[in-house]
Amino acid sequence: MTATARPRPKPFSRADYRTLGLAALGGALEIYDFIIFVFFALTLSQLFFPPDMPEWLRLLQSFGIFVTGYLARPLGGILMAHFADRLGRKRVFSLSILMMALPCLLIGLMPTYAQIGFWAPLLLLALRVMQGAAVGGEVPSAWVFVAEHAPAGHRGYALGVLQAGLTFGYLLGALTATWLARVYTPQEILDYAWRIPFLLGGVFGVVGVWLRRWLSETPVFMALHAQKEDMQRLPLGQVLREHRASLLPAALLTCVLTSAVVVLVVITPTVMQQRFGFSARETFALSAWGIVFLNIGCVLAGMLVDRIGAWRSVLLYSLLLPLGIGMLYASLILQWLAPGIAYALAGLACGIVGVVPSVMVGLFPARIRVSGISFTYNIAYALWASVTPLLLIGLMPISPWVCVVYCLVMGAVGLLTAAWFAARHDLGCDQPCLGK
Repeated sequence: MTATARPRPKPFSRADYRTLGLAALGGALEIYDFIIFVFFALTLSQLFFPPDMPEWLRLLQSFGIFVTGYLARPLGGILMAHFADRLGRKRVFSLSILMMALPCLLIGLMPTYAQIGFWAPLLLLALRVMQGAAVGGEVPSAWVFVAEHAPAGHRGYALGVLQAGLTFGYLLGALTATWLARVYTPQEILDYAWRIPFLLGGVFGVVGVWLRRWLSETPVFMALHAQKEDMQRLPLGQVLREHRASLLPAALLTCVLTSAVVVLVVITPTVMQQRFGFSARETFALSAWGIVFLNIGCVLAGMLVDRIGAWRSVLLYSLLLPLGIGMLYASLILQWLAPGIAYALAGLACGIVGVVPSVMVGLFPARIRVSGISFTYNIAYALWASVTPLLLIGLMPISPWVCVVYCLVMGAVGLLTAAWFAARHDLGCDQPCLGK
C-alpha cells in the first residue's frame, strides 16, 4: 500500500502575475497618496497652524490631523466592504483610489494658514477624513482580491507581494521626500516645493484608476454570484451574528501589524530629526532604505507562510518585531550599529506586515469575507494608529527607548494571540479554503 502523494501546488501563470502586479502597483500609488502627509508633518505644522504656537504643539496637532485619517477608516471601509461582498471585489477599487487621489491633489493646491487663517487646518482635516475613508476600503478589498485569485499553495506569497506593493507606497513617499530635500533648500520647501509631492499624488491616482481597468473579478466571487442564494443582503450582520469568535484574533493581529508600520515608518523618521539631530536628507534616505527591506521582508514572510503556515509565521515574526526595532533604537541611542544596517534589519524583522493578511483571509467565509476583514481591521487600525503616534511622541521625552518597549508589548500580544487561537484550531490547517 503506497501513500498518496500530495499534489504539487499549481504554479503562477502569466495572468496570475499580471493580476498580482496590477493590484500591488495600484495599491502602492494609493498608499503613497495617504502616507506622503507624514513625511512633511514638520513642514505642514509650520504652514497650517498659527506661527506663535509652540513647535511641539504644532507638531502634535499636525499628527492629530494625520491620525484623523485613520479614524475615518471604519466608516468608509465598512460601506465599501458591503458593496465588495454584494457587487464584487473589483468595483470598489476605482472608487477607493479616486477618493484618495482627489484630496491629495487638493492639499497640494490649498492655501495655508497665512492666507486663510483657521480655515486652513479645518480644510486639511476634511481632506484627510476623505482619504481615511478611501484607504479603509482599499486594503481589505485588495487582500481578498489577491487571495481569491492566487493559486492554492501560493496565497501566502501572493499576499506578501501585495503587502510589499502597499508598503512600496511608503517607499515612494520616502524617495519623493528625499529628492525634494536634495533639490530644494529648507526655505524653498517651506515656500512652495512642499506642494509637489501632493500634486504628484493626484497624477498617481489617475494612473492607478487606469491600471485597474485591466483587472478581472475573482473566480470565488463569480461562483458566489452565480448562486444567488449565497449572497448576503447584509454581510456585516452575518459577521456579527455567526463569526464573533474570529473578531478578536483579527483585531489583535491588526494592532500588531499597525504597530510595526507606525513605529518603523511614521514615528522613527520624525524622532530621528527631532531628538537625534538627523538632517531631513539623512532621515528620508534612511527611512527609504528601511522600507526597501520592509518590502523584501513582506515577500519573504509570505513565502514562509506557504512553507510553515500562517499561525506559525505569526509566532516567529512576533519575536522578531521587538528584536528588529530594538536594534534600530540601539543604533540611534548607543551607536552600537550603523543606522543603515540597523534600519535594514528592522525592516526585515517587521515581516509580520506580510503575514497577518494570510491569517485574516482565512478567518471569514467568502460570502462575507471583505465585510469581516474590513470591520475588524479598520476599527482596530483606526483606534490603534490614531492613539499610537500621539502616545509615543508624548512619551518620547521620558525615554528614547519607548518605541522598543512598545514593540515588546505588541510582540507579546502577537505571540499570545497565535498560541491561544492556533491551539484551539488545528495549527497545521491554517491555509484557508478560500472558495468556501
